[in-house]
Amino acid sequence: MSDAFAESQFGIILKWAALRRGIEYAAPKWEVESDIADGILHSVRIDPNLVELAFGSAKEEVRKPKTAAAWCKEKVFDVAINAGMFREDHLTNVGYLKNDGILNNAKFNDYQSVLAFGPAKKGLPLSVIFDRDGMNGLGNVEDYRFIVQNLRLIKSPGKSVWQKQQKSWSEAAIASDSEGRILFLFSRTPFTMWEFNEKLLKLGLGIQQAMHVEGGPEASLSIHAGGVDVDLSGSYETGFNENDDNERQWPLPNVIGVLPLRFEP
Repeated sequence: MSDAFAESQFGIILKWAALRRGIEYAAPKWEVESDIADGILHSVRIDPNLVELAFGSAKEEVRKPKTAAAWCKEKVFDVAINAGMFREDHLTNVGYLKNDGILNNAKFNDYQSVLAFGPAKKGLPLSVIFDRDGMNGLGNVEDYRFIVQNLRLIKSPGKSVWQKQQKSWSEAAIASDSEGRILFLFSRTPFTMWEFNEKLLKLGLGIQQAMHVEGGPEASLSIHAGGVDVDLSGSYETGFNENDDNERQWPLPNVIGVLPLRFEP
């Protein structure tokens, strides 16, 4: 696959920019029928062979939730995104979440997408998104130290699982591509998830699977690497915050961050 966005129906070509070893960034602006926000898809592409994924979790550290920007500062993350939606206690992930043996949420629900990283034995991918209804989808997560379960957007191999609907929101998502890389994705401009998936799959990114990690004003992405310093926040969400007025990141109990490898491979 080319290291550039393919020419798409939106007329976009944008090459990836290397921020650090193993981290690339692109921010295409696509044509949309919306006057809300900027129409940009902020995209961070991560090579798990060259960087390390890690959780930031307020629950296990007996601390209050904090913004993605604050998580980056505290944990020295180059990048941070929502780990997933959270319960009313503002600490517990809605789906299963295991952080190196510490269970933030010990129960799986019916969500069909699982991100696992930090293999507990040799010979496994360093990070992977499982489809729970696929072959060996659930059993394999026991082989990983870090696991989070979320609502599925795209099923392998690159198939949207959302039906057309009316509700739309700013979106934060995590995806994997055909080369085993992980992508953090953020769009302040709201879409229905059917629209978001359709547009994403037409960008030529090689997306195989994707999960929803948050929508509306709580959707967040912070990038502080390679000269890019942005702290992005969502705003619009049907039935909750139907405007583009939110200008701040909301506190998050759980994030996934990106760190340089401690040792060169």
